[in-house]
Amino acid sequence: MEKLFTNEFWDTLLKDLQGWIINELPGLIIIIIVLFLLSRFFAFSLKRMKQSLIRKAKKSDKRDAGEVEKRINTLVGILSGGIKIILWSVLFMIVLKKFGVDIAPLLASAGIIGVAIGFGSQELVRDFISGFFILLENQVRTGDVAVINGTGGLVEKIELRTMTLRDFSGVVHIFQNGKINTLSNMTKEWSAIVFDIGVAYKEDVETVMEVMREVGDEIQKDETFGQNILEPIEIFGLDKFGDSALVIKARIKTRPIEQWNIGREYRKRLKKAFDQRNIEIPFPHTTVYWGEEIKPLEMNVLNKSLKTSK
Repeated sequence: MEKLFTNEFWDTLLKDLQGWIINELPGLIIIIIVLFLLSRFFAFSLKRMKQSLIRKAKKSDKRDAGEVEKRINTLVGILSGGIKIILWSVLFMIVLKKFGVDIAPLLASAGIIGVAIGFGSQELVRDFISGFFILLENQVRTGDVAVINGTGGLVEKIELRTMTLRDFSGVVHIFQNGKINTLSNMTKEWSAIVFDIGVAYKEDVETVMEVMREVGDEIQKDETFGQNILEPIEIFGLDKFGDSALVIKARIKTRPIEQWNIGREYRKRLKKAFDQRNIEIPFPHTTVYWGEEIKPLEMNVLNKSLKTSK
């Protein structure tokens, strides 16, 4: 401690600091600038590459441009994150070297520690491997609507370890890739909205199906909604006899994520068409049966004038 208060100590420290600033600092600054320029270059290159791939996808008639764009955004995001990790790791090593730290033992120790951590972090390794295969097999992309382990929502972020999902209420759910047991992609390549339309038993099924088909053709010709409909409406026919309605099943194929908008618009127009044709959409009701031996309840309607005369 006594050496800290001597002039000789401070003179030596000042000379060493001046020497480091003159000899090492300029090189460190240049390296930082080079790595910064490299990061900007990679960011610019990835952006241009993404735009180029998206333009090619839009020109191609064989692939849906929206689907390809989701795939490109996901992969470019993963690639960008990997490049940033590499550049920051290189900068960290160079800074240590400039400060006189021997990084060779550090790298060797890191390898040994990595092996030790590998044995104790099998779950982490499983997450990374699962994330790699999710990306490789193109199971889901950012922007898709998916159901993961029973939770549905919009996929906002896909990383090698986790996947981020935001549900309709705005709640963010984060899943470890290694713990994803079930994954249902609702918006891959194409989507569909399925209708179970109930009408009264007195209605003619053929007439109802024809009205449904007319409304489907009408919405497909609409400038706003028609561009998101891939095929004409499919009327499958009478699907079941409900408690109070005949249920007719139909389906419309749409572009990904557009099925709910198309479905709401179709139901609105179908309701108007049913009202114009006086087609009844029943509400649940129950018929009470009293049996053969018990006479049904009888209601006698008396004329008001006769009632008053009595």
